[in-house]
Amino acid sequence: MDLFYVDLHIHIGRTASGKPVKITGAKSLTFSNIIHHARDEKGLNMIGIIDSHSPEVMEEMEMLIANGQMEELAEGGLVYGDMSIILGSELEIYDESCQGPIHVLCYLPTLSKMKKFSHWLSQHMKNIQLSSQRVYISGKELQLKTKELEGLFIPAHVFTPFKSLYGKGVKKTLEEVFVPDLIDGIELGLSADTLMADSVNELHRYPYLSNSDAHSLGKIAREYQTIQMEKPTFHELKLALLEREGRGVAANYGLDPLLGKYHQTTCANCLKRFEESELRCSNCGGMKKVKGVASRIMELKNEMGQVRTRPPYIHQVPLDFIPGLGPKLLQRLLNHFGTEMAVLHEVPFEKMKEVIPEKVAQLIMKARIGQLNLAAGGGGKYGKVTE
Repeated sequence: MDLFYVDLHIHIGRTASGKPVKITGAKSLTFSNIIHHARDEKGLNMIGIIDSHSPEVMEEMEMLIANGQMEELAEGGLVYGDMSIILGSELEIYDESCQGPIHVLCYLPTLSKMKKFSHWLSQHMKNIQLSSQRVYISGKELQLKTKELEGLFIPAHVFTPFKSLYGKGVKKTLEEVFVPDLIDGIELGLSADTLMADSVNELHRYPYLSNSDAHSLGKIAREYQTIQMEKPTFHELKLALLEREGRGVAANYGLDPLLGKYHQTTCANCLKRFEESELRCSNCGGMKKVKGVASRIMELKNEMGQVRTRPPYIHQVPLDFIPGLGPKLLQRLLNHFGTEMAVLHEVPFEKMKEVIPEKVAQLIMKARIGQLNLAAGGGGKYGKVTE
């Protein structure tokens, strides 16, 4: 059994021909660029491409298979060198009981099953080419179709203020929207961690995933997990989420929730902290606020009974949050030590300070053990490291 670095939520910005998929995604986020960057610069072992339902994206995959750069795995997924690719789709349902849109992640084991899923989706949405589109069916219907195709179903970034299961102010239970037994895991999002999520009793039964939701190459693996499996295949991932035969999530690596861009409640106008007891913003006098994840979880909190034993959730500061570590210094690190995973986890301080300024190397070492000072984010603005 081995440990694999896994990020299961990466968007496609553009197809190989330049057509948009994720409108807000970077143009450089093509499938070919992603697999190269994720493997060779980030050091990931398994990634999830969650716009794989887009027909042109599947065409690019087939082209790479045809020319020998990738192949399909017998146990599900594609393989690019020593990194596997899981085919996924982020979709939006609109649930009247929750008064708003909810994003979910559906993963399929093979290209043929993703093609069937894409064809079925095209009958229930307006534009099959695009990412995160609203699908005009219920969450439960979507779950049943995913399971019919032997897929995995995971509610996405469940606490964020917009487009998530718990994001709206209306307090509803998970089973009002989904069939609980057809959920394979819960994606936490950037502004929450394991301890926060376990405040909600109905989530105790599920494994937690921490993924990047990357909209640019640089954001890949800003959150990820290590998963214990025999090899990086769809079948092994499924066993890991079921926690069978020694497989399972070994550790989650994610932003300290303070760094998440929706952690604290802020004024919608000036983004200053908005205390829950205040009727008006103390800074600008505005009355509209964006409720933070921390406040939302306090509203939902109902922990009862025994919480399952969780793998460690390790608060990690991505390298691009480190003060003084710009693109040139980061590239110097990668040139010397190979991948971001190596820099984040393995490179000794003495070796690192030979390549970059000692002060920056010290900040990276402090980030490893959670000793950096952080200012909280909110209202769509990330927190920051204050050293």
